[in-house]
Amino acid sequence: MPVSRRTLLPRPSKTASLTATALVAACASLTTACGVIPGSTGGSREDPVTVMTWAPEKTKATNKPGIPAMAQAYARWVNANGGLDGHKLKVITCNDHNDPVGAADCARKAVDLEVSAVVGSYSQHGQSFLSPLQVAGIPYIGGYGVTDEEFSSPLSYPVNGGEPALMAGNGRQLAARCERVSLVRPDTIAGDDLPKLLDAGLAEGHRKPSSDIRASEDGTDFTSQAEQALERAGTGGCVTAALGERTDTFYDSYRRTEDAYPPAKISSVLGSVDQSLIDRTGGGNGPYEGAYITGWYPAASDARWDEMREAIRQQAFGDNRIDPTDAGVQTTWIAYTVLRQAVESLDGGEVSARTLRRALDQGLKVQTGGLTPTLSWRFKDMLAASDFPRLVNANVTFQTVRDGRLAPARKGFVNVSKTLERVR
Repeated sequence: MPVSRRTLLPRPSKTASLTATALVAACASLTTACGVIPGSTGGSREDPVTVMTWAPEKTKATNKPGIPAMAQAYARWVNANGGLDGHKLKVITCNDHNDPVGAADCARKAVDLEVSAVVGSYSQHGQSFLSPLQVAGIPYIGGYGVTDEEFSSPLSYPVNGGEPALMAGNGRQLAARCERVSLVRPDTIAGDDLPKLLDAGLAEGHRKPSSDIRASEDGTDFTSQAEQALERAGTGGCVTAALGERTDTFYDSYRRTEDAYPPAKISSVLGSVDQSLIDRTGGGNGPYEGAYITGWYPAASDARWDEMREAIRQQAFGDNRIDPTDAGVQTTWIAYTVLRQAVESLDGGEVSARTLRRALDQGLKVQTGGLTPTLSWRFKDMLAASDFPRLVNANVTFQTVRDGRLAPARKGFVNVSKTLERVR
């Protein structure tokens, strides 16, 4: 941290003092002419809190349009109800195009616009976007959790356990049900971490490591991967896929292939399979009936989501980008809940990247209405795992598809802290 040095300036002349007094008077009478530093509110509730939310859209692989759409709907909803502690919320969105250059461009835009935080976003390119944010001191609140950097950067404040918790939890869920497990996952840098996480969960149930089967992130036919998965799973085995939007494409290939192999149970994680996908593919008569699904939060039908659903109904009814059962939309809602409580904790003081970081670092306890445990980012709240030092919420939920609906397979949350601490 640079050391501040005191600079002694010449005493102003009487004329200069009068000029300064006149300028202050002018600013007092013309508040629109003399603004505060961009990106801060200067303590005035008349100034907006400006943040950014980004996600990939209109790409050949992963697309998360519901995330920026939910952020904008949240801004309309909160502004219609008094704002953030009296401040109007202004949300700027950005498309990271699912590539490192796009992610870096979004981060540089956030820096140039001097936003107070980046909130509820999704990107697979943590190295590209977190470096510019760190240099500028901008906090990254409630990212989706798909990159390692989100769980190591001191400016990241995750609200869930990300892909690490989902995959470790999926291993725990399947260990009780499957003799062998085949994992179909993206052939990407982010995908390379998934097998060891799944295997850590399987090991707790005294199961052997999974068969790791790589697939193209933007593939259109997965027959080869489906054949490998079924052959390696064998009788009494399970096939789990974590391919994001391409998961249904994989299971379509799986359905055309499975009759030639012993029957296997299927599984996935929320974000790859959600209620809207189950509905589109036939509900209770579709291929996902009986599937095992691991999530971060309570099932989408849970009453704890009612406030989010009401906000969507009021401010985004008919916007088909926003699916309340989507894990990205849900995470964005929780991330903005953190922002709201962080602003309120400043009690009318300046809202800026610096003051938000300070509030979060000094032990702010965020309540999410039971959607997560109480969230806090003090050192003692963080997981004792060298790979995920910023992880504060290691809870997952075990769900299953029953009569076409995602339903709890086990009551309450399952904490996978110890599982993650053993990942090597």
